[in-house]
Amino acid sequence: MRGLLGVFLAGLFASAYAFLIEPALRLRVRRWQVRSEGWRGAPLRIAVVADLHMGEPFVPLRRLRRIVARTNALGADLVVVLGDLAAGHRFVTKEVPVAETAAALGRLVAPLGVYGILGNHDWWDDRSAQRRRAGPVLAGTALEANGVPILENRALKIGRPNGDFWLAGLGDQLALVDGQGRYTGVDDLEGTLAQIDGDEPAILLAHEPDIFPRVPGRIALTLSGHTHGGQVRCFGYSPLVPSAYGNRFAYGHVREQDRDLVVSGGIGCSILPLRLGVVPEITVVEIGA
Repeated sequence: MRGLLGVFLAGLFASAYAFLIEPALRLRVRRWQVRSEGWRGAPLRIAVVADLHMGEPFVPLRRLRRIVARTNALGADLVVVLGDLAAGHRFVTKEVPVAETAAALGRLVAPLGVYGILGNHDWWDDRSAQRRRAGPVLAGTALEANGVPILENRALKIGRPNGDFWLAGLGDQLALVDGQGRYTGVDDLEGTLAQIDGDEPAILLAHEPDIFPRVPGRIALTLSGHTHGGQVRCFGYSPLVPSAYGNRFAYGHVREQDRDLVVSGGIGCSILPLRLGVVPEITVVEIGA
């Protein structure tokens, strides 16, 4: 009986931790250092805010304001928002309007700017965009109104005294719902990369990491979110990952054929408000030569 009671209490504690403490109360800063053959100039520090999935009680507006303040305190050279502002599950006691989310994100600051891309939930939650099968998307419009430019299949050169670089943002790869589990993307990798007309190093923002096998060596670093690290992760393994590549691109720094990808674990949850072994995070990536 004592053994059964111990098992029951352990299960109860694990459930409380996974459904309340980790997804709603914890936050960490996860740092990665990337050394890339494609990078030139001084190192660049990037703060990544991904997959907020706003909604009470897990990610209310007051929590987002704390996340913004902590991100600003990190002193990154550049801040990027990698999409999915709205809740990706039904366990929401109060929705947070996208306009309020965007206003809070508009307080992010960095010397080289704050830029964003859209995620699949930003597209899915905008019924008008789904009917048109085209943007603009409410989340993108709200972010731009608050001073956060959206890089939708767009590349721009960012100047700095110690080495210019290109920042490119890819359209979402699952943007349009076709039904029966099928989706059409609005991503245009070739068209986006064609805008890079100099030999300066380049960074690509792509909400879903599944594009990475197609990313050429011309890109020094790809930054993604979407997977939430699988939301449950134990000893470097996630049982369920929303990626065609499974654990290959589930989380963290991935290096393949001299190309670098960093997948943020993000902040919020999708499907279920559950996190175990994937603490909500602000991701900081420093890339250098």
